[in-house]
Amino acid sequence: MKKLQITIALLFTVFFTSSQLFAQDDFQGKAYYMSKTTMDLDQFGGQDMSAERKKQIQERMKSFLEKEFTLTFSKSESIYKEEEKLEAPGAGGRRGFGGSMAGGPKYKNVQTKEMLQDQEFFGKQFLVKDELKPIEWQMGTETKKIGQYMAFKATATIEPSGFDISSFRGRRGRGQNNDTEKDSTNSNESATPKTIEVVAWYTPQIPVNQGPDDYWGLPGLILEVNADRTTILCTRIVLNPSDKEIIEKPKKGEEVTQKEYTEITTKKMEEMREMYGGRGGRGGRGGRN
Repeated sequence: MKKLQITIALLFTVFFTSSQLFAQDDFQGKAYYMSKTTMDLDQFGGQDMSAERKKQIQERMKSFLEKEFTLTFSKSESIYKEEEKLEAPGAGGRRGFGGSMAGGPKYKNVQTKEMLQDQEFFGKQFLVKDELKPIEWQMGTETKKIGQYMAFKATATIEPSGFDISSFRGRRGRGQNNDTEKDSTNSNESATPKTIEVVAWYTPQIPVNQGPDDYWGLPGLILEVNADRTTILCTRIVLNPSDKEIIEKPKKGEEVTQKEYTEITTKKMEEMREMYGGRGGRGGRGGRN
């Protein structure tokens, strides 16, 4: 209890001291993040793939699973964008599997509770428009330094807001009961877990209610997130840049809710699992390894 009281006192001291630095109405900052997701190919119909084939697929998906983002934020708004980068010659890159599911800018407004994202999925453009859902954070007592900032730990249990490729389970292996396979294939439970545990680290030294991706709602900028198989880490922060950016709402695409978009993507991925799951034992197209 004493440790908790000391931590809370430290948190509020840092918060109120820093708040004076961010009082101006035109305050803006820019945070740079690295995101990395791991994927178990055995859960994606790869139980019978050769080690060489798995390695090839992992290399091709690297640009999809390892990305860099920027978060441009004010006191109430933010826009989260993937950084574009040139692919190495011969790389699968965004023209491959990941390019078919390219995520566009994600806009959050913590005052109006509005979330918008420009999202491409297999050549079709969607505008995901929904309410910014609250996260029930549990404030911890642990602290650590991330760069030059003192960060505090918070945890939460959340329902995934969209399709999560890292947890998508592949088609069951041969020889298993067909009814079981059919039930598993048709169940959305095989596509996304019901809940995931999230650990976040935030800094009251930057007292804005913002964070990367879907994360927000802490008394300071979120610098690190560990959620299921994904880690997002802030690598650099620029406060009050001389050239401020306009935080614009995404506008392109067919308007859908997050629930509707998740249903569309899950159905498509189930179809792909059916198409490719049975070919894992032959190493892909034409039986090549």
